[in-house]
Amino acid sequence: MLEETYQSLVKRDPDQPEFHQAVREVLESLESVLDKHPEYRSARIVERIIEPERVIIFRVPWVDDSGEVRVNRGFRIEANSAIGPYKGGLRFHPSVNLGILKFLAFEQIFKNALTGIPMGGGKGGSDFDPKGKSDAEVMRFCQSFMMELFRYIGPTTDVPAGDIGVGGREIGYLFGTWKKLRNQWGGVLTGKGLAYGGSLIRPEATGYGAVYFAQEMLKTRGENLEDKVCLVSGSGNVAQFAAQKINQLGGRVVTLSDSSGCIYDPEGIDHQKLQWVMELKNVRRGRIKEYADKFTGATYQEWDAFNPPTDHNPLWDHKADCAFPSATQNEINARDARNLIKNGVYLVSEGANMPTVPEGIEIFLDEKILYGPGKAANAGGVATSGLEMAQNAIFSSWSREEVDQRLHQIMVNIHAQAHAASEKYGAKGNYVLGANAAGFLKVAEAMMAQGVV
Repeated sequence: MLEETYQSLVKRDPDQPEFHQAVREVLESLESVLDKHPEYRSARIVERIIEPERVIIFRVPWVDDSGEVRVNRGFRIEANSAIGPYKGGLRFHPSVNLGILKFLAFEQIFKNALTGIPMGGGKGGSDFDPKGKSDAEVMRFCQSFMMELFRYIGPTTDVPAGDIGVGGREIGYLFGTWKKLRNQWGGVLTGKGLAYGGSLIRPEATGYGAVYFAQEMLKTRGENLEDKVCLVSGSGNVAQFAAQKINQLGGRVVTLSDSSGCIYDPEGIDHQKLQWVMELKNVRRGRIKEYADKFTGATYQEWDAFNPPTDHNPLWDHKADCAFPSATQNEINARDARNLIKNGVYLVSEGANMPTVPEGIEIFLDEKILYGPGKAANAGGVATSGLEMAQNAIFSSWSREEVDQRLHQIMVNIHAQAHAASEKYGAKGNYVLGANAAGFLKVAEAMMAQGVV
């Protein structure tokens, strides 16, 4: 039955391969779940979860600094609200299209369910590229984008956050426009600045969460991160704070990357070097290549920013114990997965969304390594967004220590849910099946209770 469901989806939406990939990965985990819950089959829960509740597409006209009118396309996918308001980031990047956002929104349904916080799944964004744009251009774009989006979002309806290309600057402009249009202050966006309702630990949360999840996986084998050599991809927020937390827990990070290439530092990217990277990427907006010029012993391998390596990614071809893909989707192909295994990696914790292709996931599962899929391992970001929503709702602000403690406990709970579900459904230690099953069951139960809506 699920194969028929999948083929029907492909026929209906043939030009959305990322969405197909995300759906297939979930469907492959649910046969044993549905066998124990035939009522979900007859209620067509799977078919209803696959189809977004609402898809919003709109034009975004704006004026650049030279006075030229530009036009981009905006999206918001409101995928499922069975357990709470739609929740998920906004992505501003040239690669954004309907299929990618539907995949991200679909993943968000299960990820949000795993957090234990009442949040549904959503995602949105635009094919606008903030790179190389002035602050004034970004502001004008964000204002135009929100002039349409504001109709569909609100603190108890749909709460967007940041994602690739949408950081503190963009969130500020978006929030200011929403506030003016609605003439009210509310927790409608997360990732806000601390001065106007943001939460401590939010920038760190996704990276920290992926490391906390890795630590829990290691505990099942009586180990921890101390002295582990770690490969980290990316150099944005997720990668930076994953590296920071790995360092704090005694591991050694040896790689980082951006759209132009990757660096390898066998001595380790310690606290001092990481602070330099943060200044490079967050303040100067420079390229990771500069790291190899700054620190002797480090090497740099370049690739075309518009045509990254498809044969294999050299970042994954180094001796290590753990890998934290934290850049973008499908950055680990089958050859990369084999290289990771060959080089001694036995733990992969995904900081990015769907960074491993299906063939790579099969290799990890066949080798029985500790593999934490993104919907579980990188849920720390949306979990802390949920904590920001809670603080906004009670007009309060929690300390850094309290937020971090709550985040840590949420990641411990997510691991426990995924591990228990994997055992219950006959695949102990398979966190792909476990995370999909645990997230699905929570959403399915809510959908059954609410009727056919």
